[in-house]
Amino acid sequence: MQPLLEGGEIMDAVSPMPSVSLWDRISNSKTLAWEAYKRKPISHWILLVLSSAAMLVAFPASSLLSRVYYANGGTSKWIISWVAVAGWPLTALILLPTYFVFKTFPTPLDLKLTLAYIVLGFLSAADNLMYAYAYAYLPASTAALLASSSLVFSTLFGYFLVKNKLNAAMINAVVIITAAMTIIALDSDSDRYGNITDRQYIMGFVWDILGSALHGLIFALSELVFVKLVGRRSFHVVLEQQVMVSLFAFAFTTIGVVVSKDFQGMKSEAKTFKGGVASYYLVLIWGAITFQLGVLGGTAVLFLASTVLAGILNAIRVPITSIAAVMLLHDPMSGFKILSLIVTFWGFGSYIYGNSSTPKDSS
Repeated sequence: MQPLLEGGEIMDAVSPMPSVSLWDRISNSKTLAWEAYKRKPISHWILLVLSSAAMLVAFPASSLLSRVYYANGGTSKWIISWVAVAGWPLTALILLPTYFVFKTFPTPLDLKLTLAYIVLGFLSAADNLMYAYAYAYLPASTAALLASSSLVFSTLFGYFLVKNKLNAAMINAVVIITAAMTIIALDSDSDRYGNITDRQYIMGFVWDILGSALHGLIFALSELVFVKLVGRRSFHVVLEQQVMVSLFAFAFTTIGVVVSKDFQGMKSEAKTFKGGVASYYLVLIWGAITFQLGVLGGTAVLFLASTVLAGILNAIRVPITSIAAVMLLHDPMSGFKILSLIVTFWGFGSYIYGNSSTPKDSS
């Protein structure tokens, strides 16, 4: 018999909400993943795997080549910034055939969309320059770990600008990754190069964090362009945005290189480069190619999956870069840096878990 409340009302039996274990979540995730797999053709998943691999291989390679440039006698920050966007014609070459394949036309450029591309291009040029300063003064492993804070900023900017949802696990990830950055700051004396002053090291640290913040802002603003201005998302539209933003970033960076007269200094820099002139130009050429391959991979992931997966892969490549720098460039790896790497992984895991727990809108 059900218990009575005052006034003779019958109180409904309250059954406790069943708790969902971690293994239940894993099982549900496997089921959802299998259902998603069956909904798409095999070509979709092959392209997604290749695109993800491009992000996780090409971007770290580009970062390591930037450090190789500075370690072997290169000094120009503008040149490395210019290299990051000099490969934009590769993306344009891939864009052009899509108009014939999908039987569509280029997206009309109105004043608002053009201004958006110009602003994003300027911000991208500034972002590349900040990262160039970071790699000039910091070991690649340290610079990459600091760059993982871009996930923090993309989460925050996504929440405030794009109204993306947050939950406790994602906020926890923000706090954890911030703690990892603090750990690196406490260990600044163990990995500073002998030719780098205290001031330069601190500036490298600051520029890296600022570059990560700007990167997060660019990520959120790019999503806003899709939502507010383009109004539709297809592969050629994603490529169009990337081409236009890279083109304007290339234009702004080229102006900087010309004003600083770094183009004229490339000849003398190549002559004094360790490994010779050929090595100098190979580093720059492969730096441009690998960066664009990473961009193309990220663009494809953005279209084939989601901005969330692109952000997660963009964050995961950070520890890959750190480990590769230790193995290939013999970067120092202190106990504090190892701890920071582990904490960063923890933060990534918390973010992925939080994102999987966030209810998705039907739209």
